[in-house]
Amino acid sequence: MALYIMSVGGSLIVPEEIDTEFLASFKQFIIKRIEKGDRFILIAGGGKTCRKYQKAAAEVAGIDNEEKDWLGIHSSRLNGHLLRTIFKLHAHPKLVTNYDLDLKEIGTEFRENILVGAGWKPGWSTDYDAVLMAKQFGATTIINLSNIDYVYTDDPRVNPEAQKLENIKWKEFQAMIGSKWDPGMNAPFDPIASKEAAANNYTVAILNGKNLANIYNFMEGKKFKGTIIKN
Repeated sequence: MALYIMSVGGSLIVPEEIDTEFLASFKQFIIKRIEKGDRFILIAGGGKTCRKYQKAAAEVAGIDNEEKDWLGIHSSRLNGHLLRTIFKLHAHPKLVTNYDLDLKEIGTEFRENILVGAGWKPGWSTDYDAVLMAKQFGATTIINLSNIDYVYTDDPRVNPEAQKLENIKWKEFQAMIGSKWDPGMNAPFDPIASKEAAANNYTVAILNGKNLANIYNFMEGKKFKGTIIKN
């Protein structure tokens, strides 16, 4: 029996349209793990929904970084509510959106098998919210689910010389992504969250969320595809 914190990228929930095939498979996977005694904290990202709204606002009226952040936050909350609805029979009834008040109310334990969170306030992504959940509930590992198999030294779509990284230290990872948060940036784990995760000696596993068998292998301590970031 274990408690897992999973940051579920918006690219999985809404790559272009809502991916009901993925959501159905993901639901089945999580429920099977619950039947084995596992519990989950799921943090929803904004993904393409966020970027569509940011682009529309920029085209029509211009947009500053704070408003970009708020559009991302509300997009993640919509995706988070979708996850909470899908897991309604197993999930805590409240979507966590205020990590001060909501977590104070919940305390260090929740009765249900699943707790769902989403974006909070400007200045970071939902990766940082996942770190806050780890702090609250005593976890040391965060599983970050996105649409990539590995972290690379560069974008492999534009640089064929980019190398996959199976293991990387936080210091090296932070040097790659920089220290500044930019709303809508597409980093594997955001700079603010990375700084906090490193300071707390957390491990982050970057895995492809579409490969559920691979996620199972990671959870079972078997050979898996993905990138481990740690001190």
